[in-house]
Amino acid sequence: MSTYGQFCPVAKAMELLDERWTLLVVRELLLGSTHFNDLRRGVPKMSPALLSKRLKSLTRAGVIERSEIDGRATYSLTPCGRELAGVVDALGAWGVRWIGDLGDEDLDPHLLFWDMRRTIPIDDWPRTRTTVAFILDGVAPKASRWWLVVADGQADVCDFDPGYDVTGTVETTLATLTRIWRGDVGWSHAVLDGTVALSGPAEVRRAIPKWLGQSLSAAIPRPA
Repeated sequence: MSTYGQFCPVAKAMELLDERWTLLVVRELLLGSTHFNDLRRGVPKMSPALLSKRLKSLTRAGVIERSEIDGRATYSLTPCGRELAGVVDALGAWGVRWIGDLGDEDLDPHLLFWDMRRTIPIDDWPRTRTTVAFILDGVAPKASRWWLVVADGQADVCDFDPGYDVTGTVETTLATLTRIWRGDVGWSHAVLDGTVALSGPAEVRRAIPKWLGQSLSAAIPRPA
């Protein structure tokens, strides 16, 4: 690990935390991921080898601990690591307010639907199994169809047809859905201006924006 050669606590902290991907791995652990494959879904462009390396360095630093449960490696934050929640939240809020531009390289349907799956308001969904299909324009055909299934209080996301009856459908671009999820634009505005098309019975079309909601960062105030 490189050093800054400074006694400043900020410099000492950044010797660990400013290695590429490190804080994003911490972010995933804060959001509830505990297994290697789940962590990979939250950082899909990070190589498995580098993820393993970062987990080892964070373990050595006392930020996370590794345990075995039923023969499966499980990662969790220590009290030291959980204290980084305020740091990650502050960086996220700052990024929402001041780093708003998104390029094509920032758009990833796998990451978007993984984030949606773990934070949608499941309590607002029907008690019976409910499937919402997504048709995305502007992406490769193999990444253009997605299904979000909620059943028994659990959400799952599929990039293949799970075979269930579709309750409603969302048609839009990946960029628009990402902007809605981030809170850059609201559901009602996107539906009214035609950048999002909702299909299904009238009550389902009205309910889909509530079922899906927006990310936690959507509530962060933007500059005027």
